[in-house]
Amino acid sequence: MASQVHKYGTDDGWHGVIAEGGQFPPEKDRYHLYIGHFCPFAHRVELVRHLKNLVPLISLSVVRPYPKDDGGWRFPSTDTEYPNATIDHLFSSHFLSEVYFKDDSAYKGKYSVPLLWDKKSGKIVNNESAEMLRWLPTAFDPLFSSSPDLLTPIKPLNLYPPNLRETIDKWTPFLQSHINTGVYKAGFATTQDAYDTNVATLFAALNTLEKFVHANGGPYILGATLTELDLRVFATIVRFDVVYVQHFKTNLGTIRHDYPVLNNWLKGVFWSEEWSAFRETCEFRHIKENYTKSHANINPLAITPMGPFPEVEEGYEADWSKLTPGEVKHPKVLEAASKL
Repeated sequence: MASQVHKYGTDDGWHGVIAEGGQFPPEKDRYHLYIGHFCPFAHRVELVRHLKNLVPLISLSVVRPYPKDDGGWRFPSTDTEYPNATIDHLFSSHFLSEVYFKDDSAYKGKYSVPLLWDKKSGKIVNNESAEMLRWLPTAFDPLFSSSPDLLTPIKPLNLYPPNLRETIDKWTPFLQSHINTGVYKAGFATTQDAYDTNVATLFAALNTLEKFVHANGGPYILGATLTELDLRVFATIVRFDVVYVQHFKTNLGTIRHDYPVLNNWLKGVFWSEEWSAFRETCEFRHIKENYTKSHANINPLAITPMGPFPEVEEGYEADWSKLTPGEVKHPKVLEAASKL
């Protein structure tokens, strides 16, 4: 994947790549990541940063989960104003949009997270999470043995292994369309018909995923190997019972009650000692308050529910043969399943 020349005044965003010999080579302390802990798409990239042990290489700024206005997401005025949000460590910006405009003063797109900034060139590298999820896991591997000045070694983890790429490529659009953005299609529906259609498709996809994960035997989405599909699924499923069920009205079922396989997978990765990044990158206050306090048309009083408790259950079952796949059997869900 080659770096794309950015056209000023665009709304298309940035699509650069960190790669040896390219515009953005892998270097320690050169890149800065902007995220919001609430955003499932930014969560994917932050997971890579932790799983690969890139935290000492890529610095971080975190926007507040609310409010959001014409300037986009805000930074707190101090690092103590909102727990686990930060000031803009590079520019002391008030709004994320100010960072976008430092590269392109005529930018017309959304001021979204994640955003990866190159401190050396003063340019945005990329603001598309799906692209970063694909190349970031191996972008700094050339430094694995060649840079003794690194504080800690980069972990040799490939989330897109050659032997599983065909399966990953097959399932990625299914997950993205029906689950990752499926919750938003249901939650932001403005008519009853649109909601009915999208929520049924969402649960039809969850039924399908539940059976698929069970057939692979665990402990990960594709079986024995952790892949980028685990990151894609995790960022949505960890938010499902916590916020989507009530806020987006995706209440035909819950992960903990209706999908024992996905719930077991979630418990396995969340409470894992090997992959503690899944647990360490979850900021549930950010997640819940972002949705409930940013969407006045959905939740006009901005009241944030206390539950569910706990956010992720304990009690992982290591013997997956003891699990029986669940499903939501609502007639509209079963009808939608026949069309997937």
